[in-house]
Amino acid sequence: MLTAIAYTEHLPLRLMIMPNLFELNYTQHFQKLPSELYTPTNPQGISNPKLVVSSDSAALLIGVDADSLNSADALKLISGQGILSSWKPVAMKYTGHQFGQYNPELGDGRGILLAQVKTDNGTLLDLHLKGAGLTPYSRQGDGRAVLRSSIREFLCSEALFALKIPTTRALCVIDSDTPVFRETTETAAMIVRVSESHIRFGHFEYCSFTEQHDLLKTLCDYVIAQHYPHLTDKNTSDQNSTEGKYAEFYRYTLQKTAKLMAQWQSIGFNHGVMNTDNMSIIGDTFDFGPFAFLDDYDPGFTCNHSDNQGRYAFNQQPNVANWNLAILAQALLPLVNKDLLTERLDSYSDLFSHYFLEIMREKLGLSPSESTLQNNAQKDSRIRPDVNTLLHKDIVDETLAMMAQCRLDFTFFFRQLSQIGKPEIKKTIRDMALNVSIFDDWFENYYAVLLADKQDIHSSKRSTKMNRVNPKYILRNYLAQNAIEAAQSGDYSIVENLHEVLKKPFDEQPDFDYLSALPPDWGKILEISCSS
Repeated sequence: MLTAIAYTEHLPLRLMIMPNLFELNYTQHFQKLPSELYTPTNPQGISNPKLVVSSDSAALLIGVDADSLNSADALKLISGQGILSSWKPVAMKYTGHQFGQYNPELGDGRGILLAQVKTDNGTLLDLHLKGAGLTPYSRQGDGRAVLRSSIREFLCSEALFALKIPTTRALCVIDSDTPVFRETTETAAMIVRVSESHIRFGHFEYCSFTEQHDLLKTLCDYVIAQHYPHLTDKNTSDQNSTEGKYAEFYRYTLQKTAKLMAQWQSIGFNHGVMNTDNMSIIGDTFDFGPFAFLDDYDPGFTCNHSDNQGRYAFNQQPNVANWNLAILAQALLPLVNKDLLTERLDSYSDLFSHYFLEIMREKLGLSPSESTLQNNAQKDSRIRPDVNTLLHKDIVDETLAMMAQCRLDFTFFFRQLSQIGKPEIKKTIRDMALNVSIFDDWFENYYAVLLADKQDIHSSKRSTKMNRVNPKYILRNYLAQNAIEAAQSGDYSIVENLHEVLKKPFDEQPDFDYLSALPPDWGKILEISCSS
């Protein structure tokens, strides 16, 4: 039976240095919005909970000691066996476009927003329980998450954070002996997610497409107040009208989304299910399912085995984001003039290209751009290219084309690139190339660009700078699979070790060189489903 828990036990002294889950400053900020946006829902607990892994840095965000999550009372909370009296759990209502088709029946089918934590600096952070059981929006599902999907989300969200890519955070994973039926019988698990927002593009679609325009305005005002308060403090409209505020809100969302796509593409990350209900309104990587980091560079790689048409293939992600932003613009039409939205939407392609090129310059060891990205509230963002932009863009395109034709490993190639001035490193990469002549032609062009850019291919300073943006360690599918299989057998140490290494992806960590090794052949063909 679900109960409200009052904190009464005395914790060990080492756990009293920081607050624990029972002592945080909770509020129900989202829950003050109109009830059309959610349904009060309590979690359904899982039995015999065990802490699999936790994130120290995510725990610090909300101000708790990660070790305190393993106490008996804390485990009851994070396994859904009880709730605090200061919580008002809800399942969010939204809709969205899934594989291009509008679905009006969506909502939090297995996740519950427990409450918001108000931190010491005044930031509000959502505390969200994923795998919490049936909700009014579960449809034909059971509302559960399995251990493998929970481990994958935990490792990926924390790995992306370490890679400096905006993402929701994962506080911890909880295992259980509650059975769950997928392709086979598995055990239910939960993941506690921390984020500044769980609001999606699909929330705005729900309000607009059901013609609840007052609700749409209320939701926009809420997001603006939470994330862009300066828009509420001064007039940002083009013609002293309130629609300018909402147009600017859309522009910020577009900019953050364009930058996120550039970051994904630059690191070889394939999300796999970029439905509009999986798009964060604040530009975070959101709702991890059948994701993958590229091994051999294949621009058309599709990590989701259900995506038969390749809609969410790696090279389609920037275009899909553009399409999703067009759907969001359509949802905002009751509040913003179509021409204003179109003008901002038209800036997406240039923005993405700008962000992507800036990151790729760093990855290739080229000089930074002198271009400027203008952020004038009265105008859309514009890019002023410098004289090297075309030269750098050409070598970026040539590099990616060569990698695809030579089937070079994405992460390994860029990490080794900082040392390619050494004959033995160049030979190692060249020997891996399927087409040596294409590689040789590329290297000649790359070397010429470096000379024109006044870059020394042998410079240790340049090498160090490149290694700060080209990781040695990423969450390859086969590494995640090894950790999952060990955890399913009751050994959580592989998950913990992998998490520790992924927290420092740019460092050498010689004791863990084996985790930077190229994947075995079986590791390149793992099929990942939405239940993964």
